Amino acid sequence: KVLVTGAGGSIGGELVRQIAAFDPAQMILLELSEFALYQIQREIAGAFSALPLVPILCDVRNQAHVNSIFETLSPQIVFHAAAIKHVPLSESNIEEAILTNVFGTANIAEAAIAARTEAMLMISTDKAVNPTNVMGASKRLAESLCQALGESEKGEHKTKFITVRFGNVLGSVGSVVPLFEEQLAKGGPLTVTHPEMTRYFMTIREAVELVLQAAALGAAMQERKECIFVLDMGEPMRITDLAVQMIRLAGLKPDEDIKIVYTGLRPGE
Repeated sequence: KVLVTGAGGSIGGELVRQIAAFDPAQMILLELSEFALYQIQREIAGAFSALPLVPILCDVRNQAHVNSIFETLSPQIVFHAAAIKHVPLSESNIEEAILTNVFGTANIAEAAIAARTEAMLMISTDKAVNPTNVMGASKRLAESLCQALGESEKGEHKTKFITVRFGNVLGSVGSVVPLFEEQLAKGGPLTVTHPEMTRYFMTIREAVELVLQAAALGAAMQERKECIFVLDMGEPMRITDLAVQMIRLAGLKPDEDIKIVYTGLRPGE
């Protein structure tokens, strides 16, 4: 039995798709958004008609509901993708980011321990390294929490805690590529925060394939019960170069047909 939180999101949805291909005994989909849950349930039910699906509307911050789900369904592996990930929105909604990213993670982790879940993998971010913003700090707190619980859980039949950090995912909700596509469709300009701003990028499919590999490696480790995996995302790319490339791929000329405008760093960047 596999449970995925944030199952209707960019990363959560791709996790569900790839895990479904391995034919688990049961797939439990936890999602706060009714429409996102409806979409992923319909897609997976159509592609994997024989797979037992359990779609559940759930806020990971609701401890009682989370506990009830784990007690009733007893998932063996948990992928925790539910989070508030947008940096500027986290800066302006600090309490919400902390409640979801830290306390929501605590609820899932503690419920996993109580249900004797074999392994819990948490999706984290490279922004948790020496964090300079609320989103990064909240994810670092969540990592520390999972590490501490992993240390306390050493022994037989205890839950293993695995964390995977990676950077920006191309095409994910709120990422720069869909924003540039939208701005291109309107005739520009393309907005970039700073000429030297860089990001690490990989596709959603690549990221999730590596997450599943990390889960397998972490679950197979005998010596330690908690671990953090950092994905090799190659070299960072300047956002300006990405904007120029997207304009050219659209058959247009940068700064002639489509302008690039620098808007200044946003809160938390």
